Amino acid sequence: MANNEKVAGILNDLIEINNDRVVGYEKAIDELKEENEDLRPLFLRYINESRGYKQELVTEVTRLGAEPADGTTNSGKIYRVWMDLKAVVTGKDRKTVLENCEFGEDAAQKAYDMALNSDEELEPTVRDLIVRQKTQLRVGHDEVKRLRDMERAAH
Repeated sequence: MANNEKVAGILNDLIEINNDRVVGYEKAIDELKEENEDLRPLFLRYINESRGYKQELVTEVTRLGAEPADGTTNSGKIYRVWMDLKAVVTGKDRKTVLENCEFGEDAAQKAYDMALNSDEELEPTVRDLIVRQKTQLRVGHDEVKRLRDMERAAH
């Protein structure tokens, strides 16, 4: 049972990072200027993706007999404050929005790495779930990074 609690804690951390990702992309959408509206569908896709991941994780936490997290991480709160501050200082141009999104994607990758590298024994189905989500999140990370690199090269 102790292992279930620890595994549920690991999964709850991933729920929180997905909540952070949703809030981060909602914030990014709010910051989009008219000339960057082409990013909206991409950001909405990432929001829906993270909501789906969260639901899968909630199902596993519940199965383990624990209470699913419903908030965001402390680091996520720090990330949003950093994003707000940076936007005030540098403006809300396309490059800044993409850089902030990449920062958030890096945080998500680190959270998933920590989950996979924890000392806790993860059931194969749980490990597979985490690996699959991390792989899909990596696709999003790389897409944001590619867009950011294109924006950097253009200026």
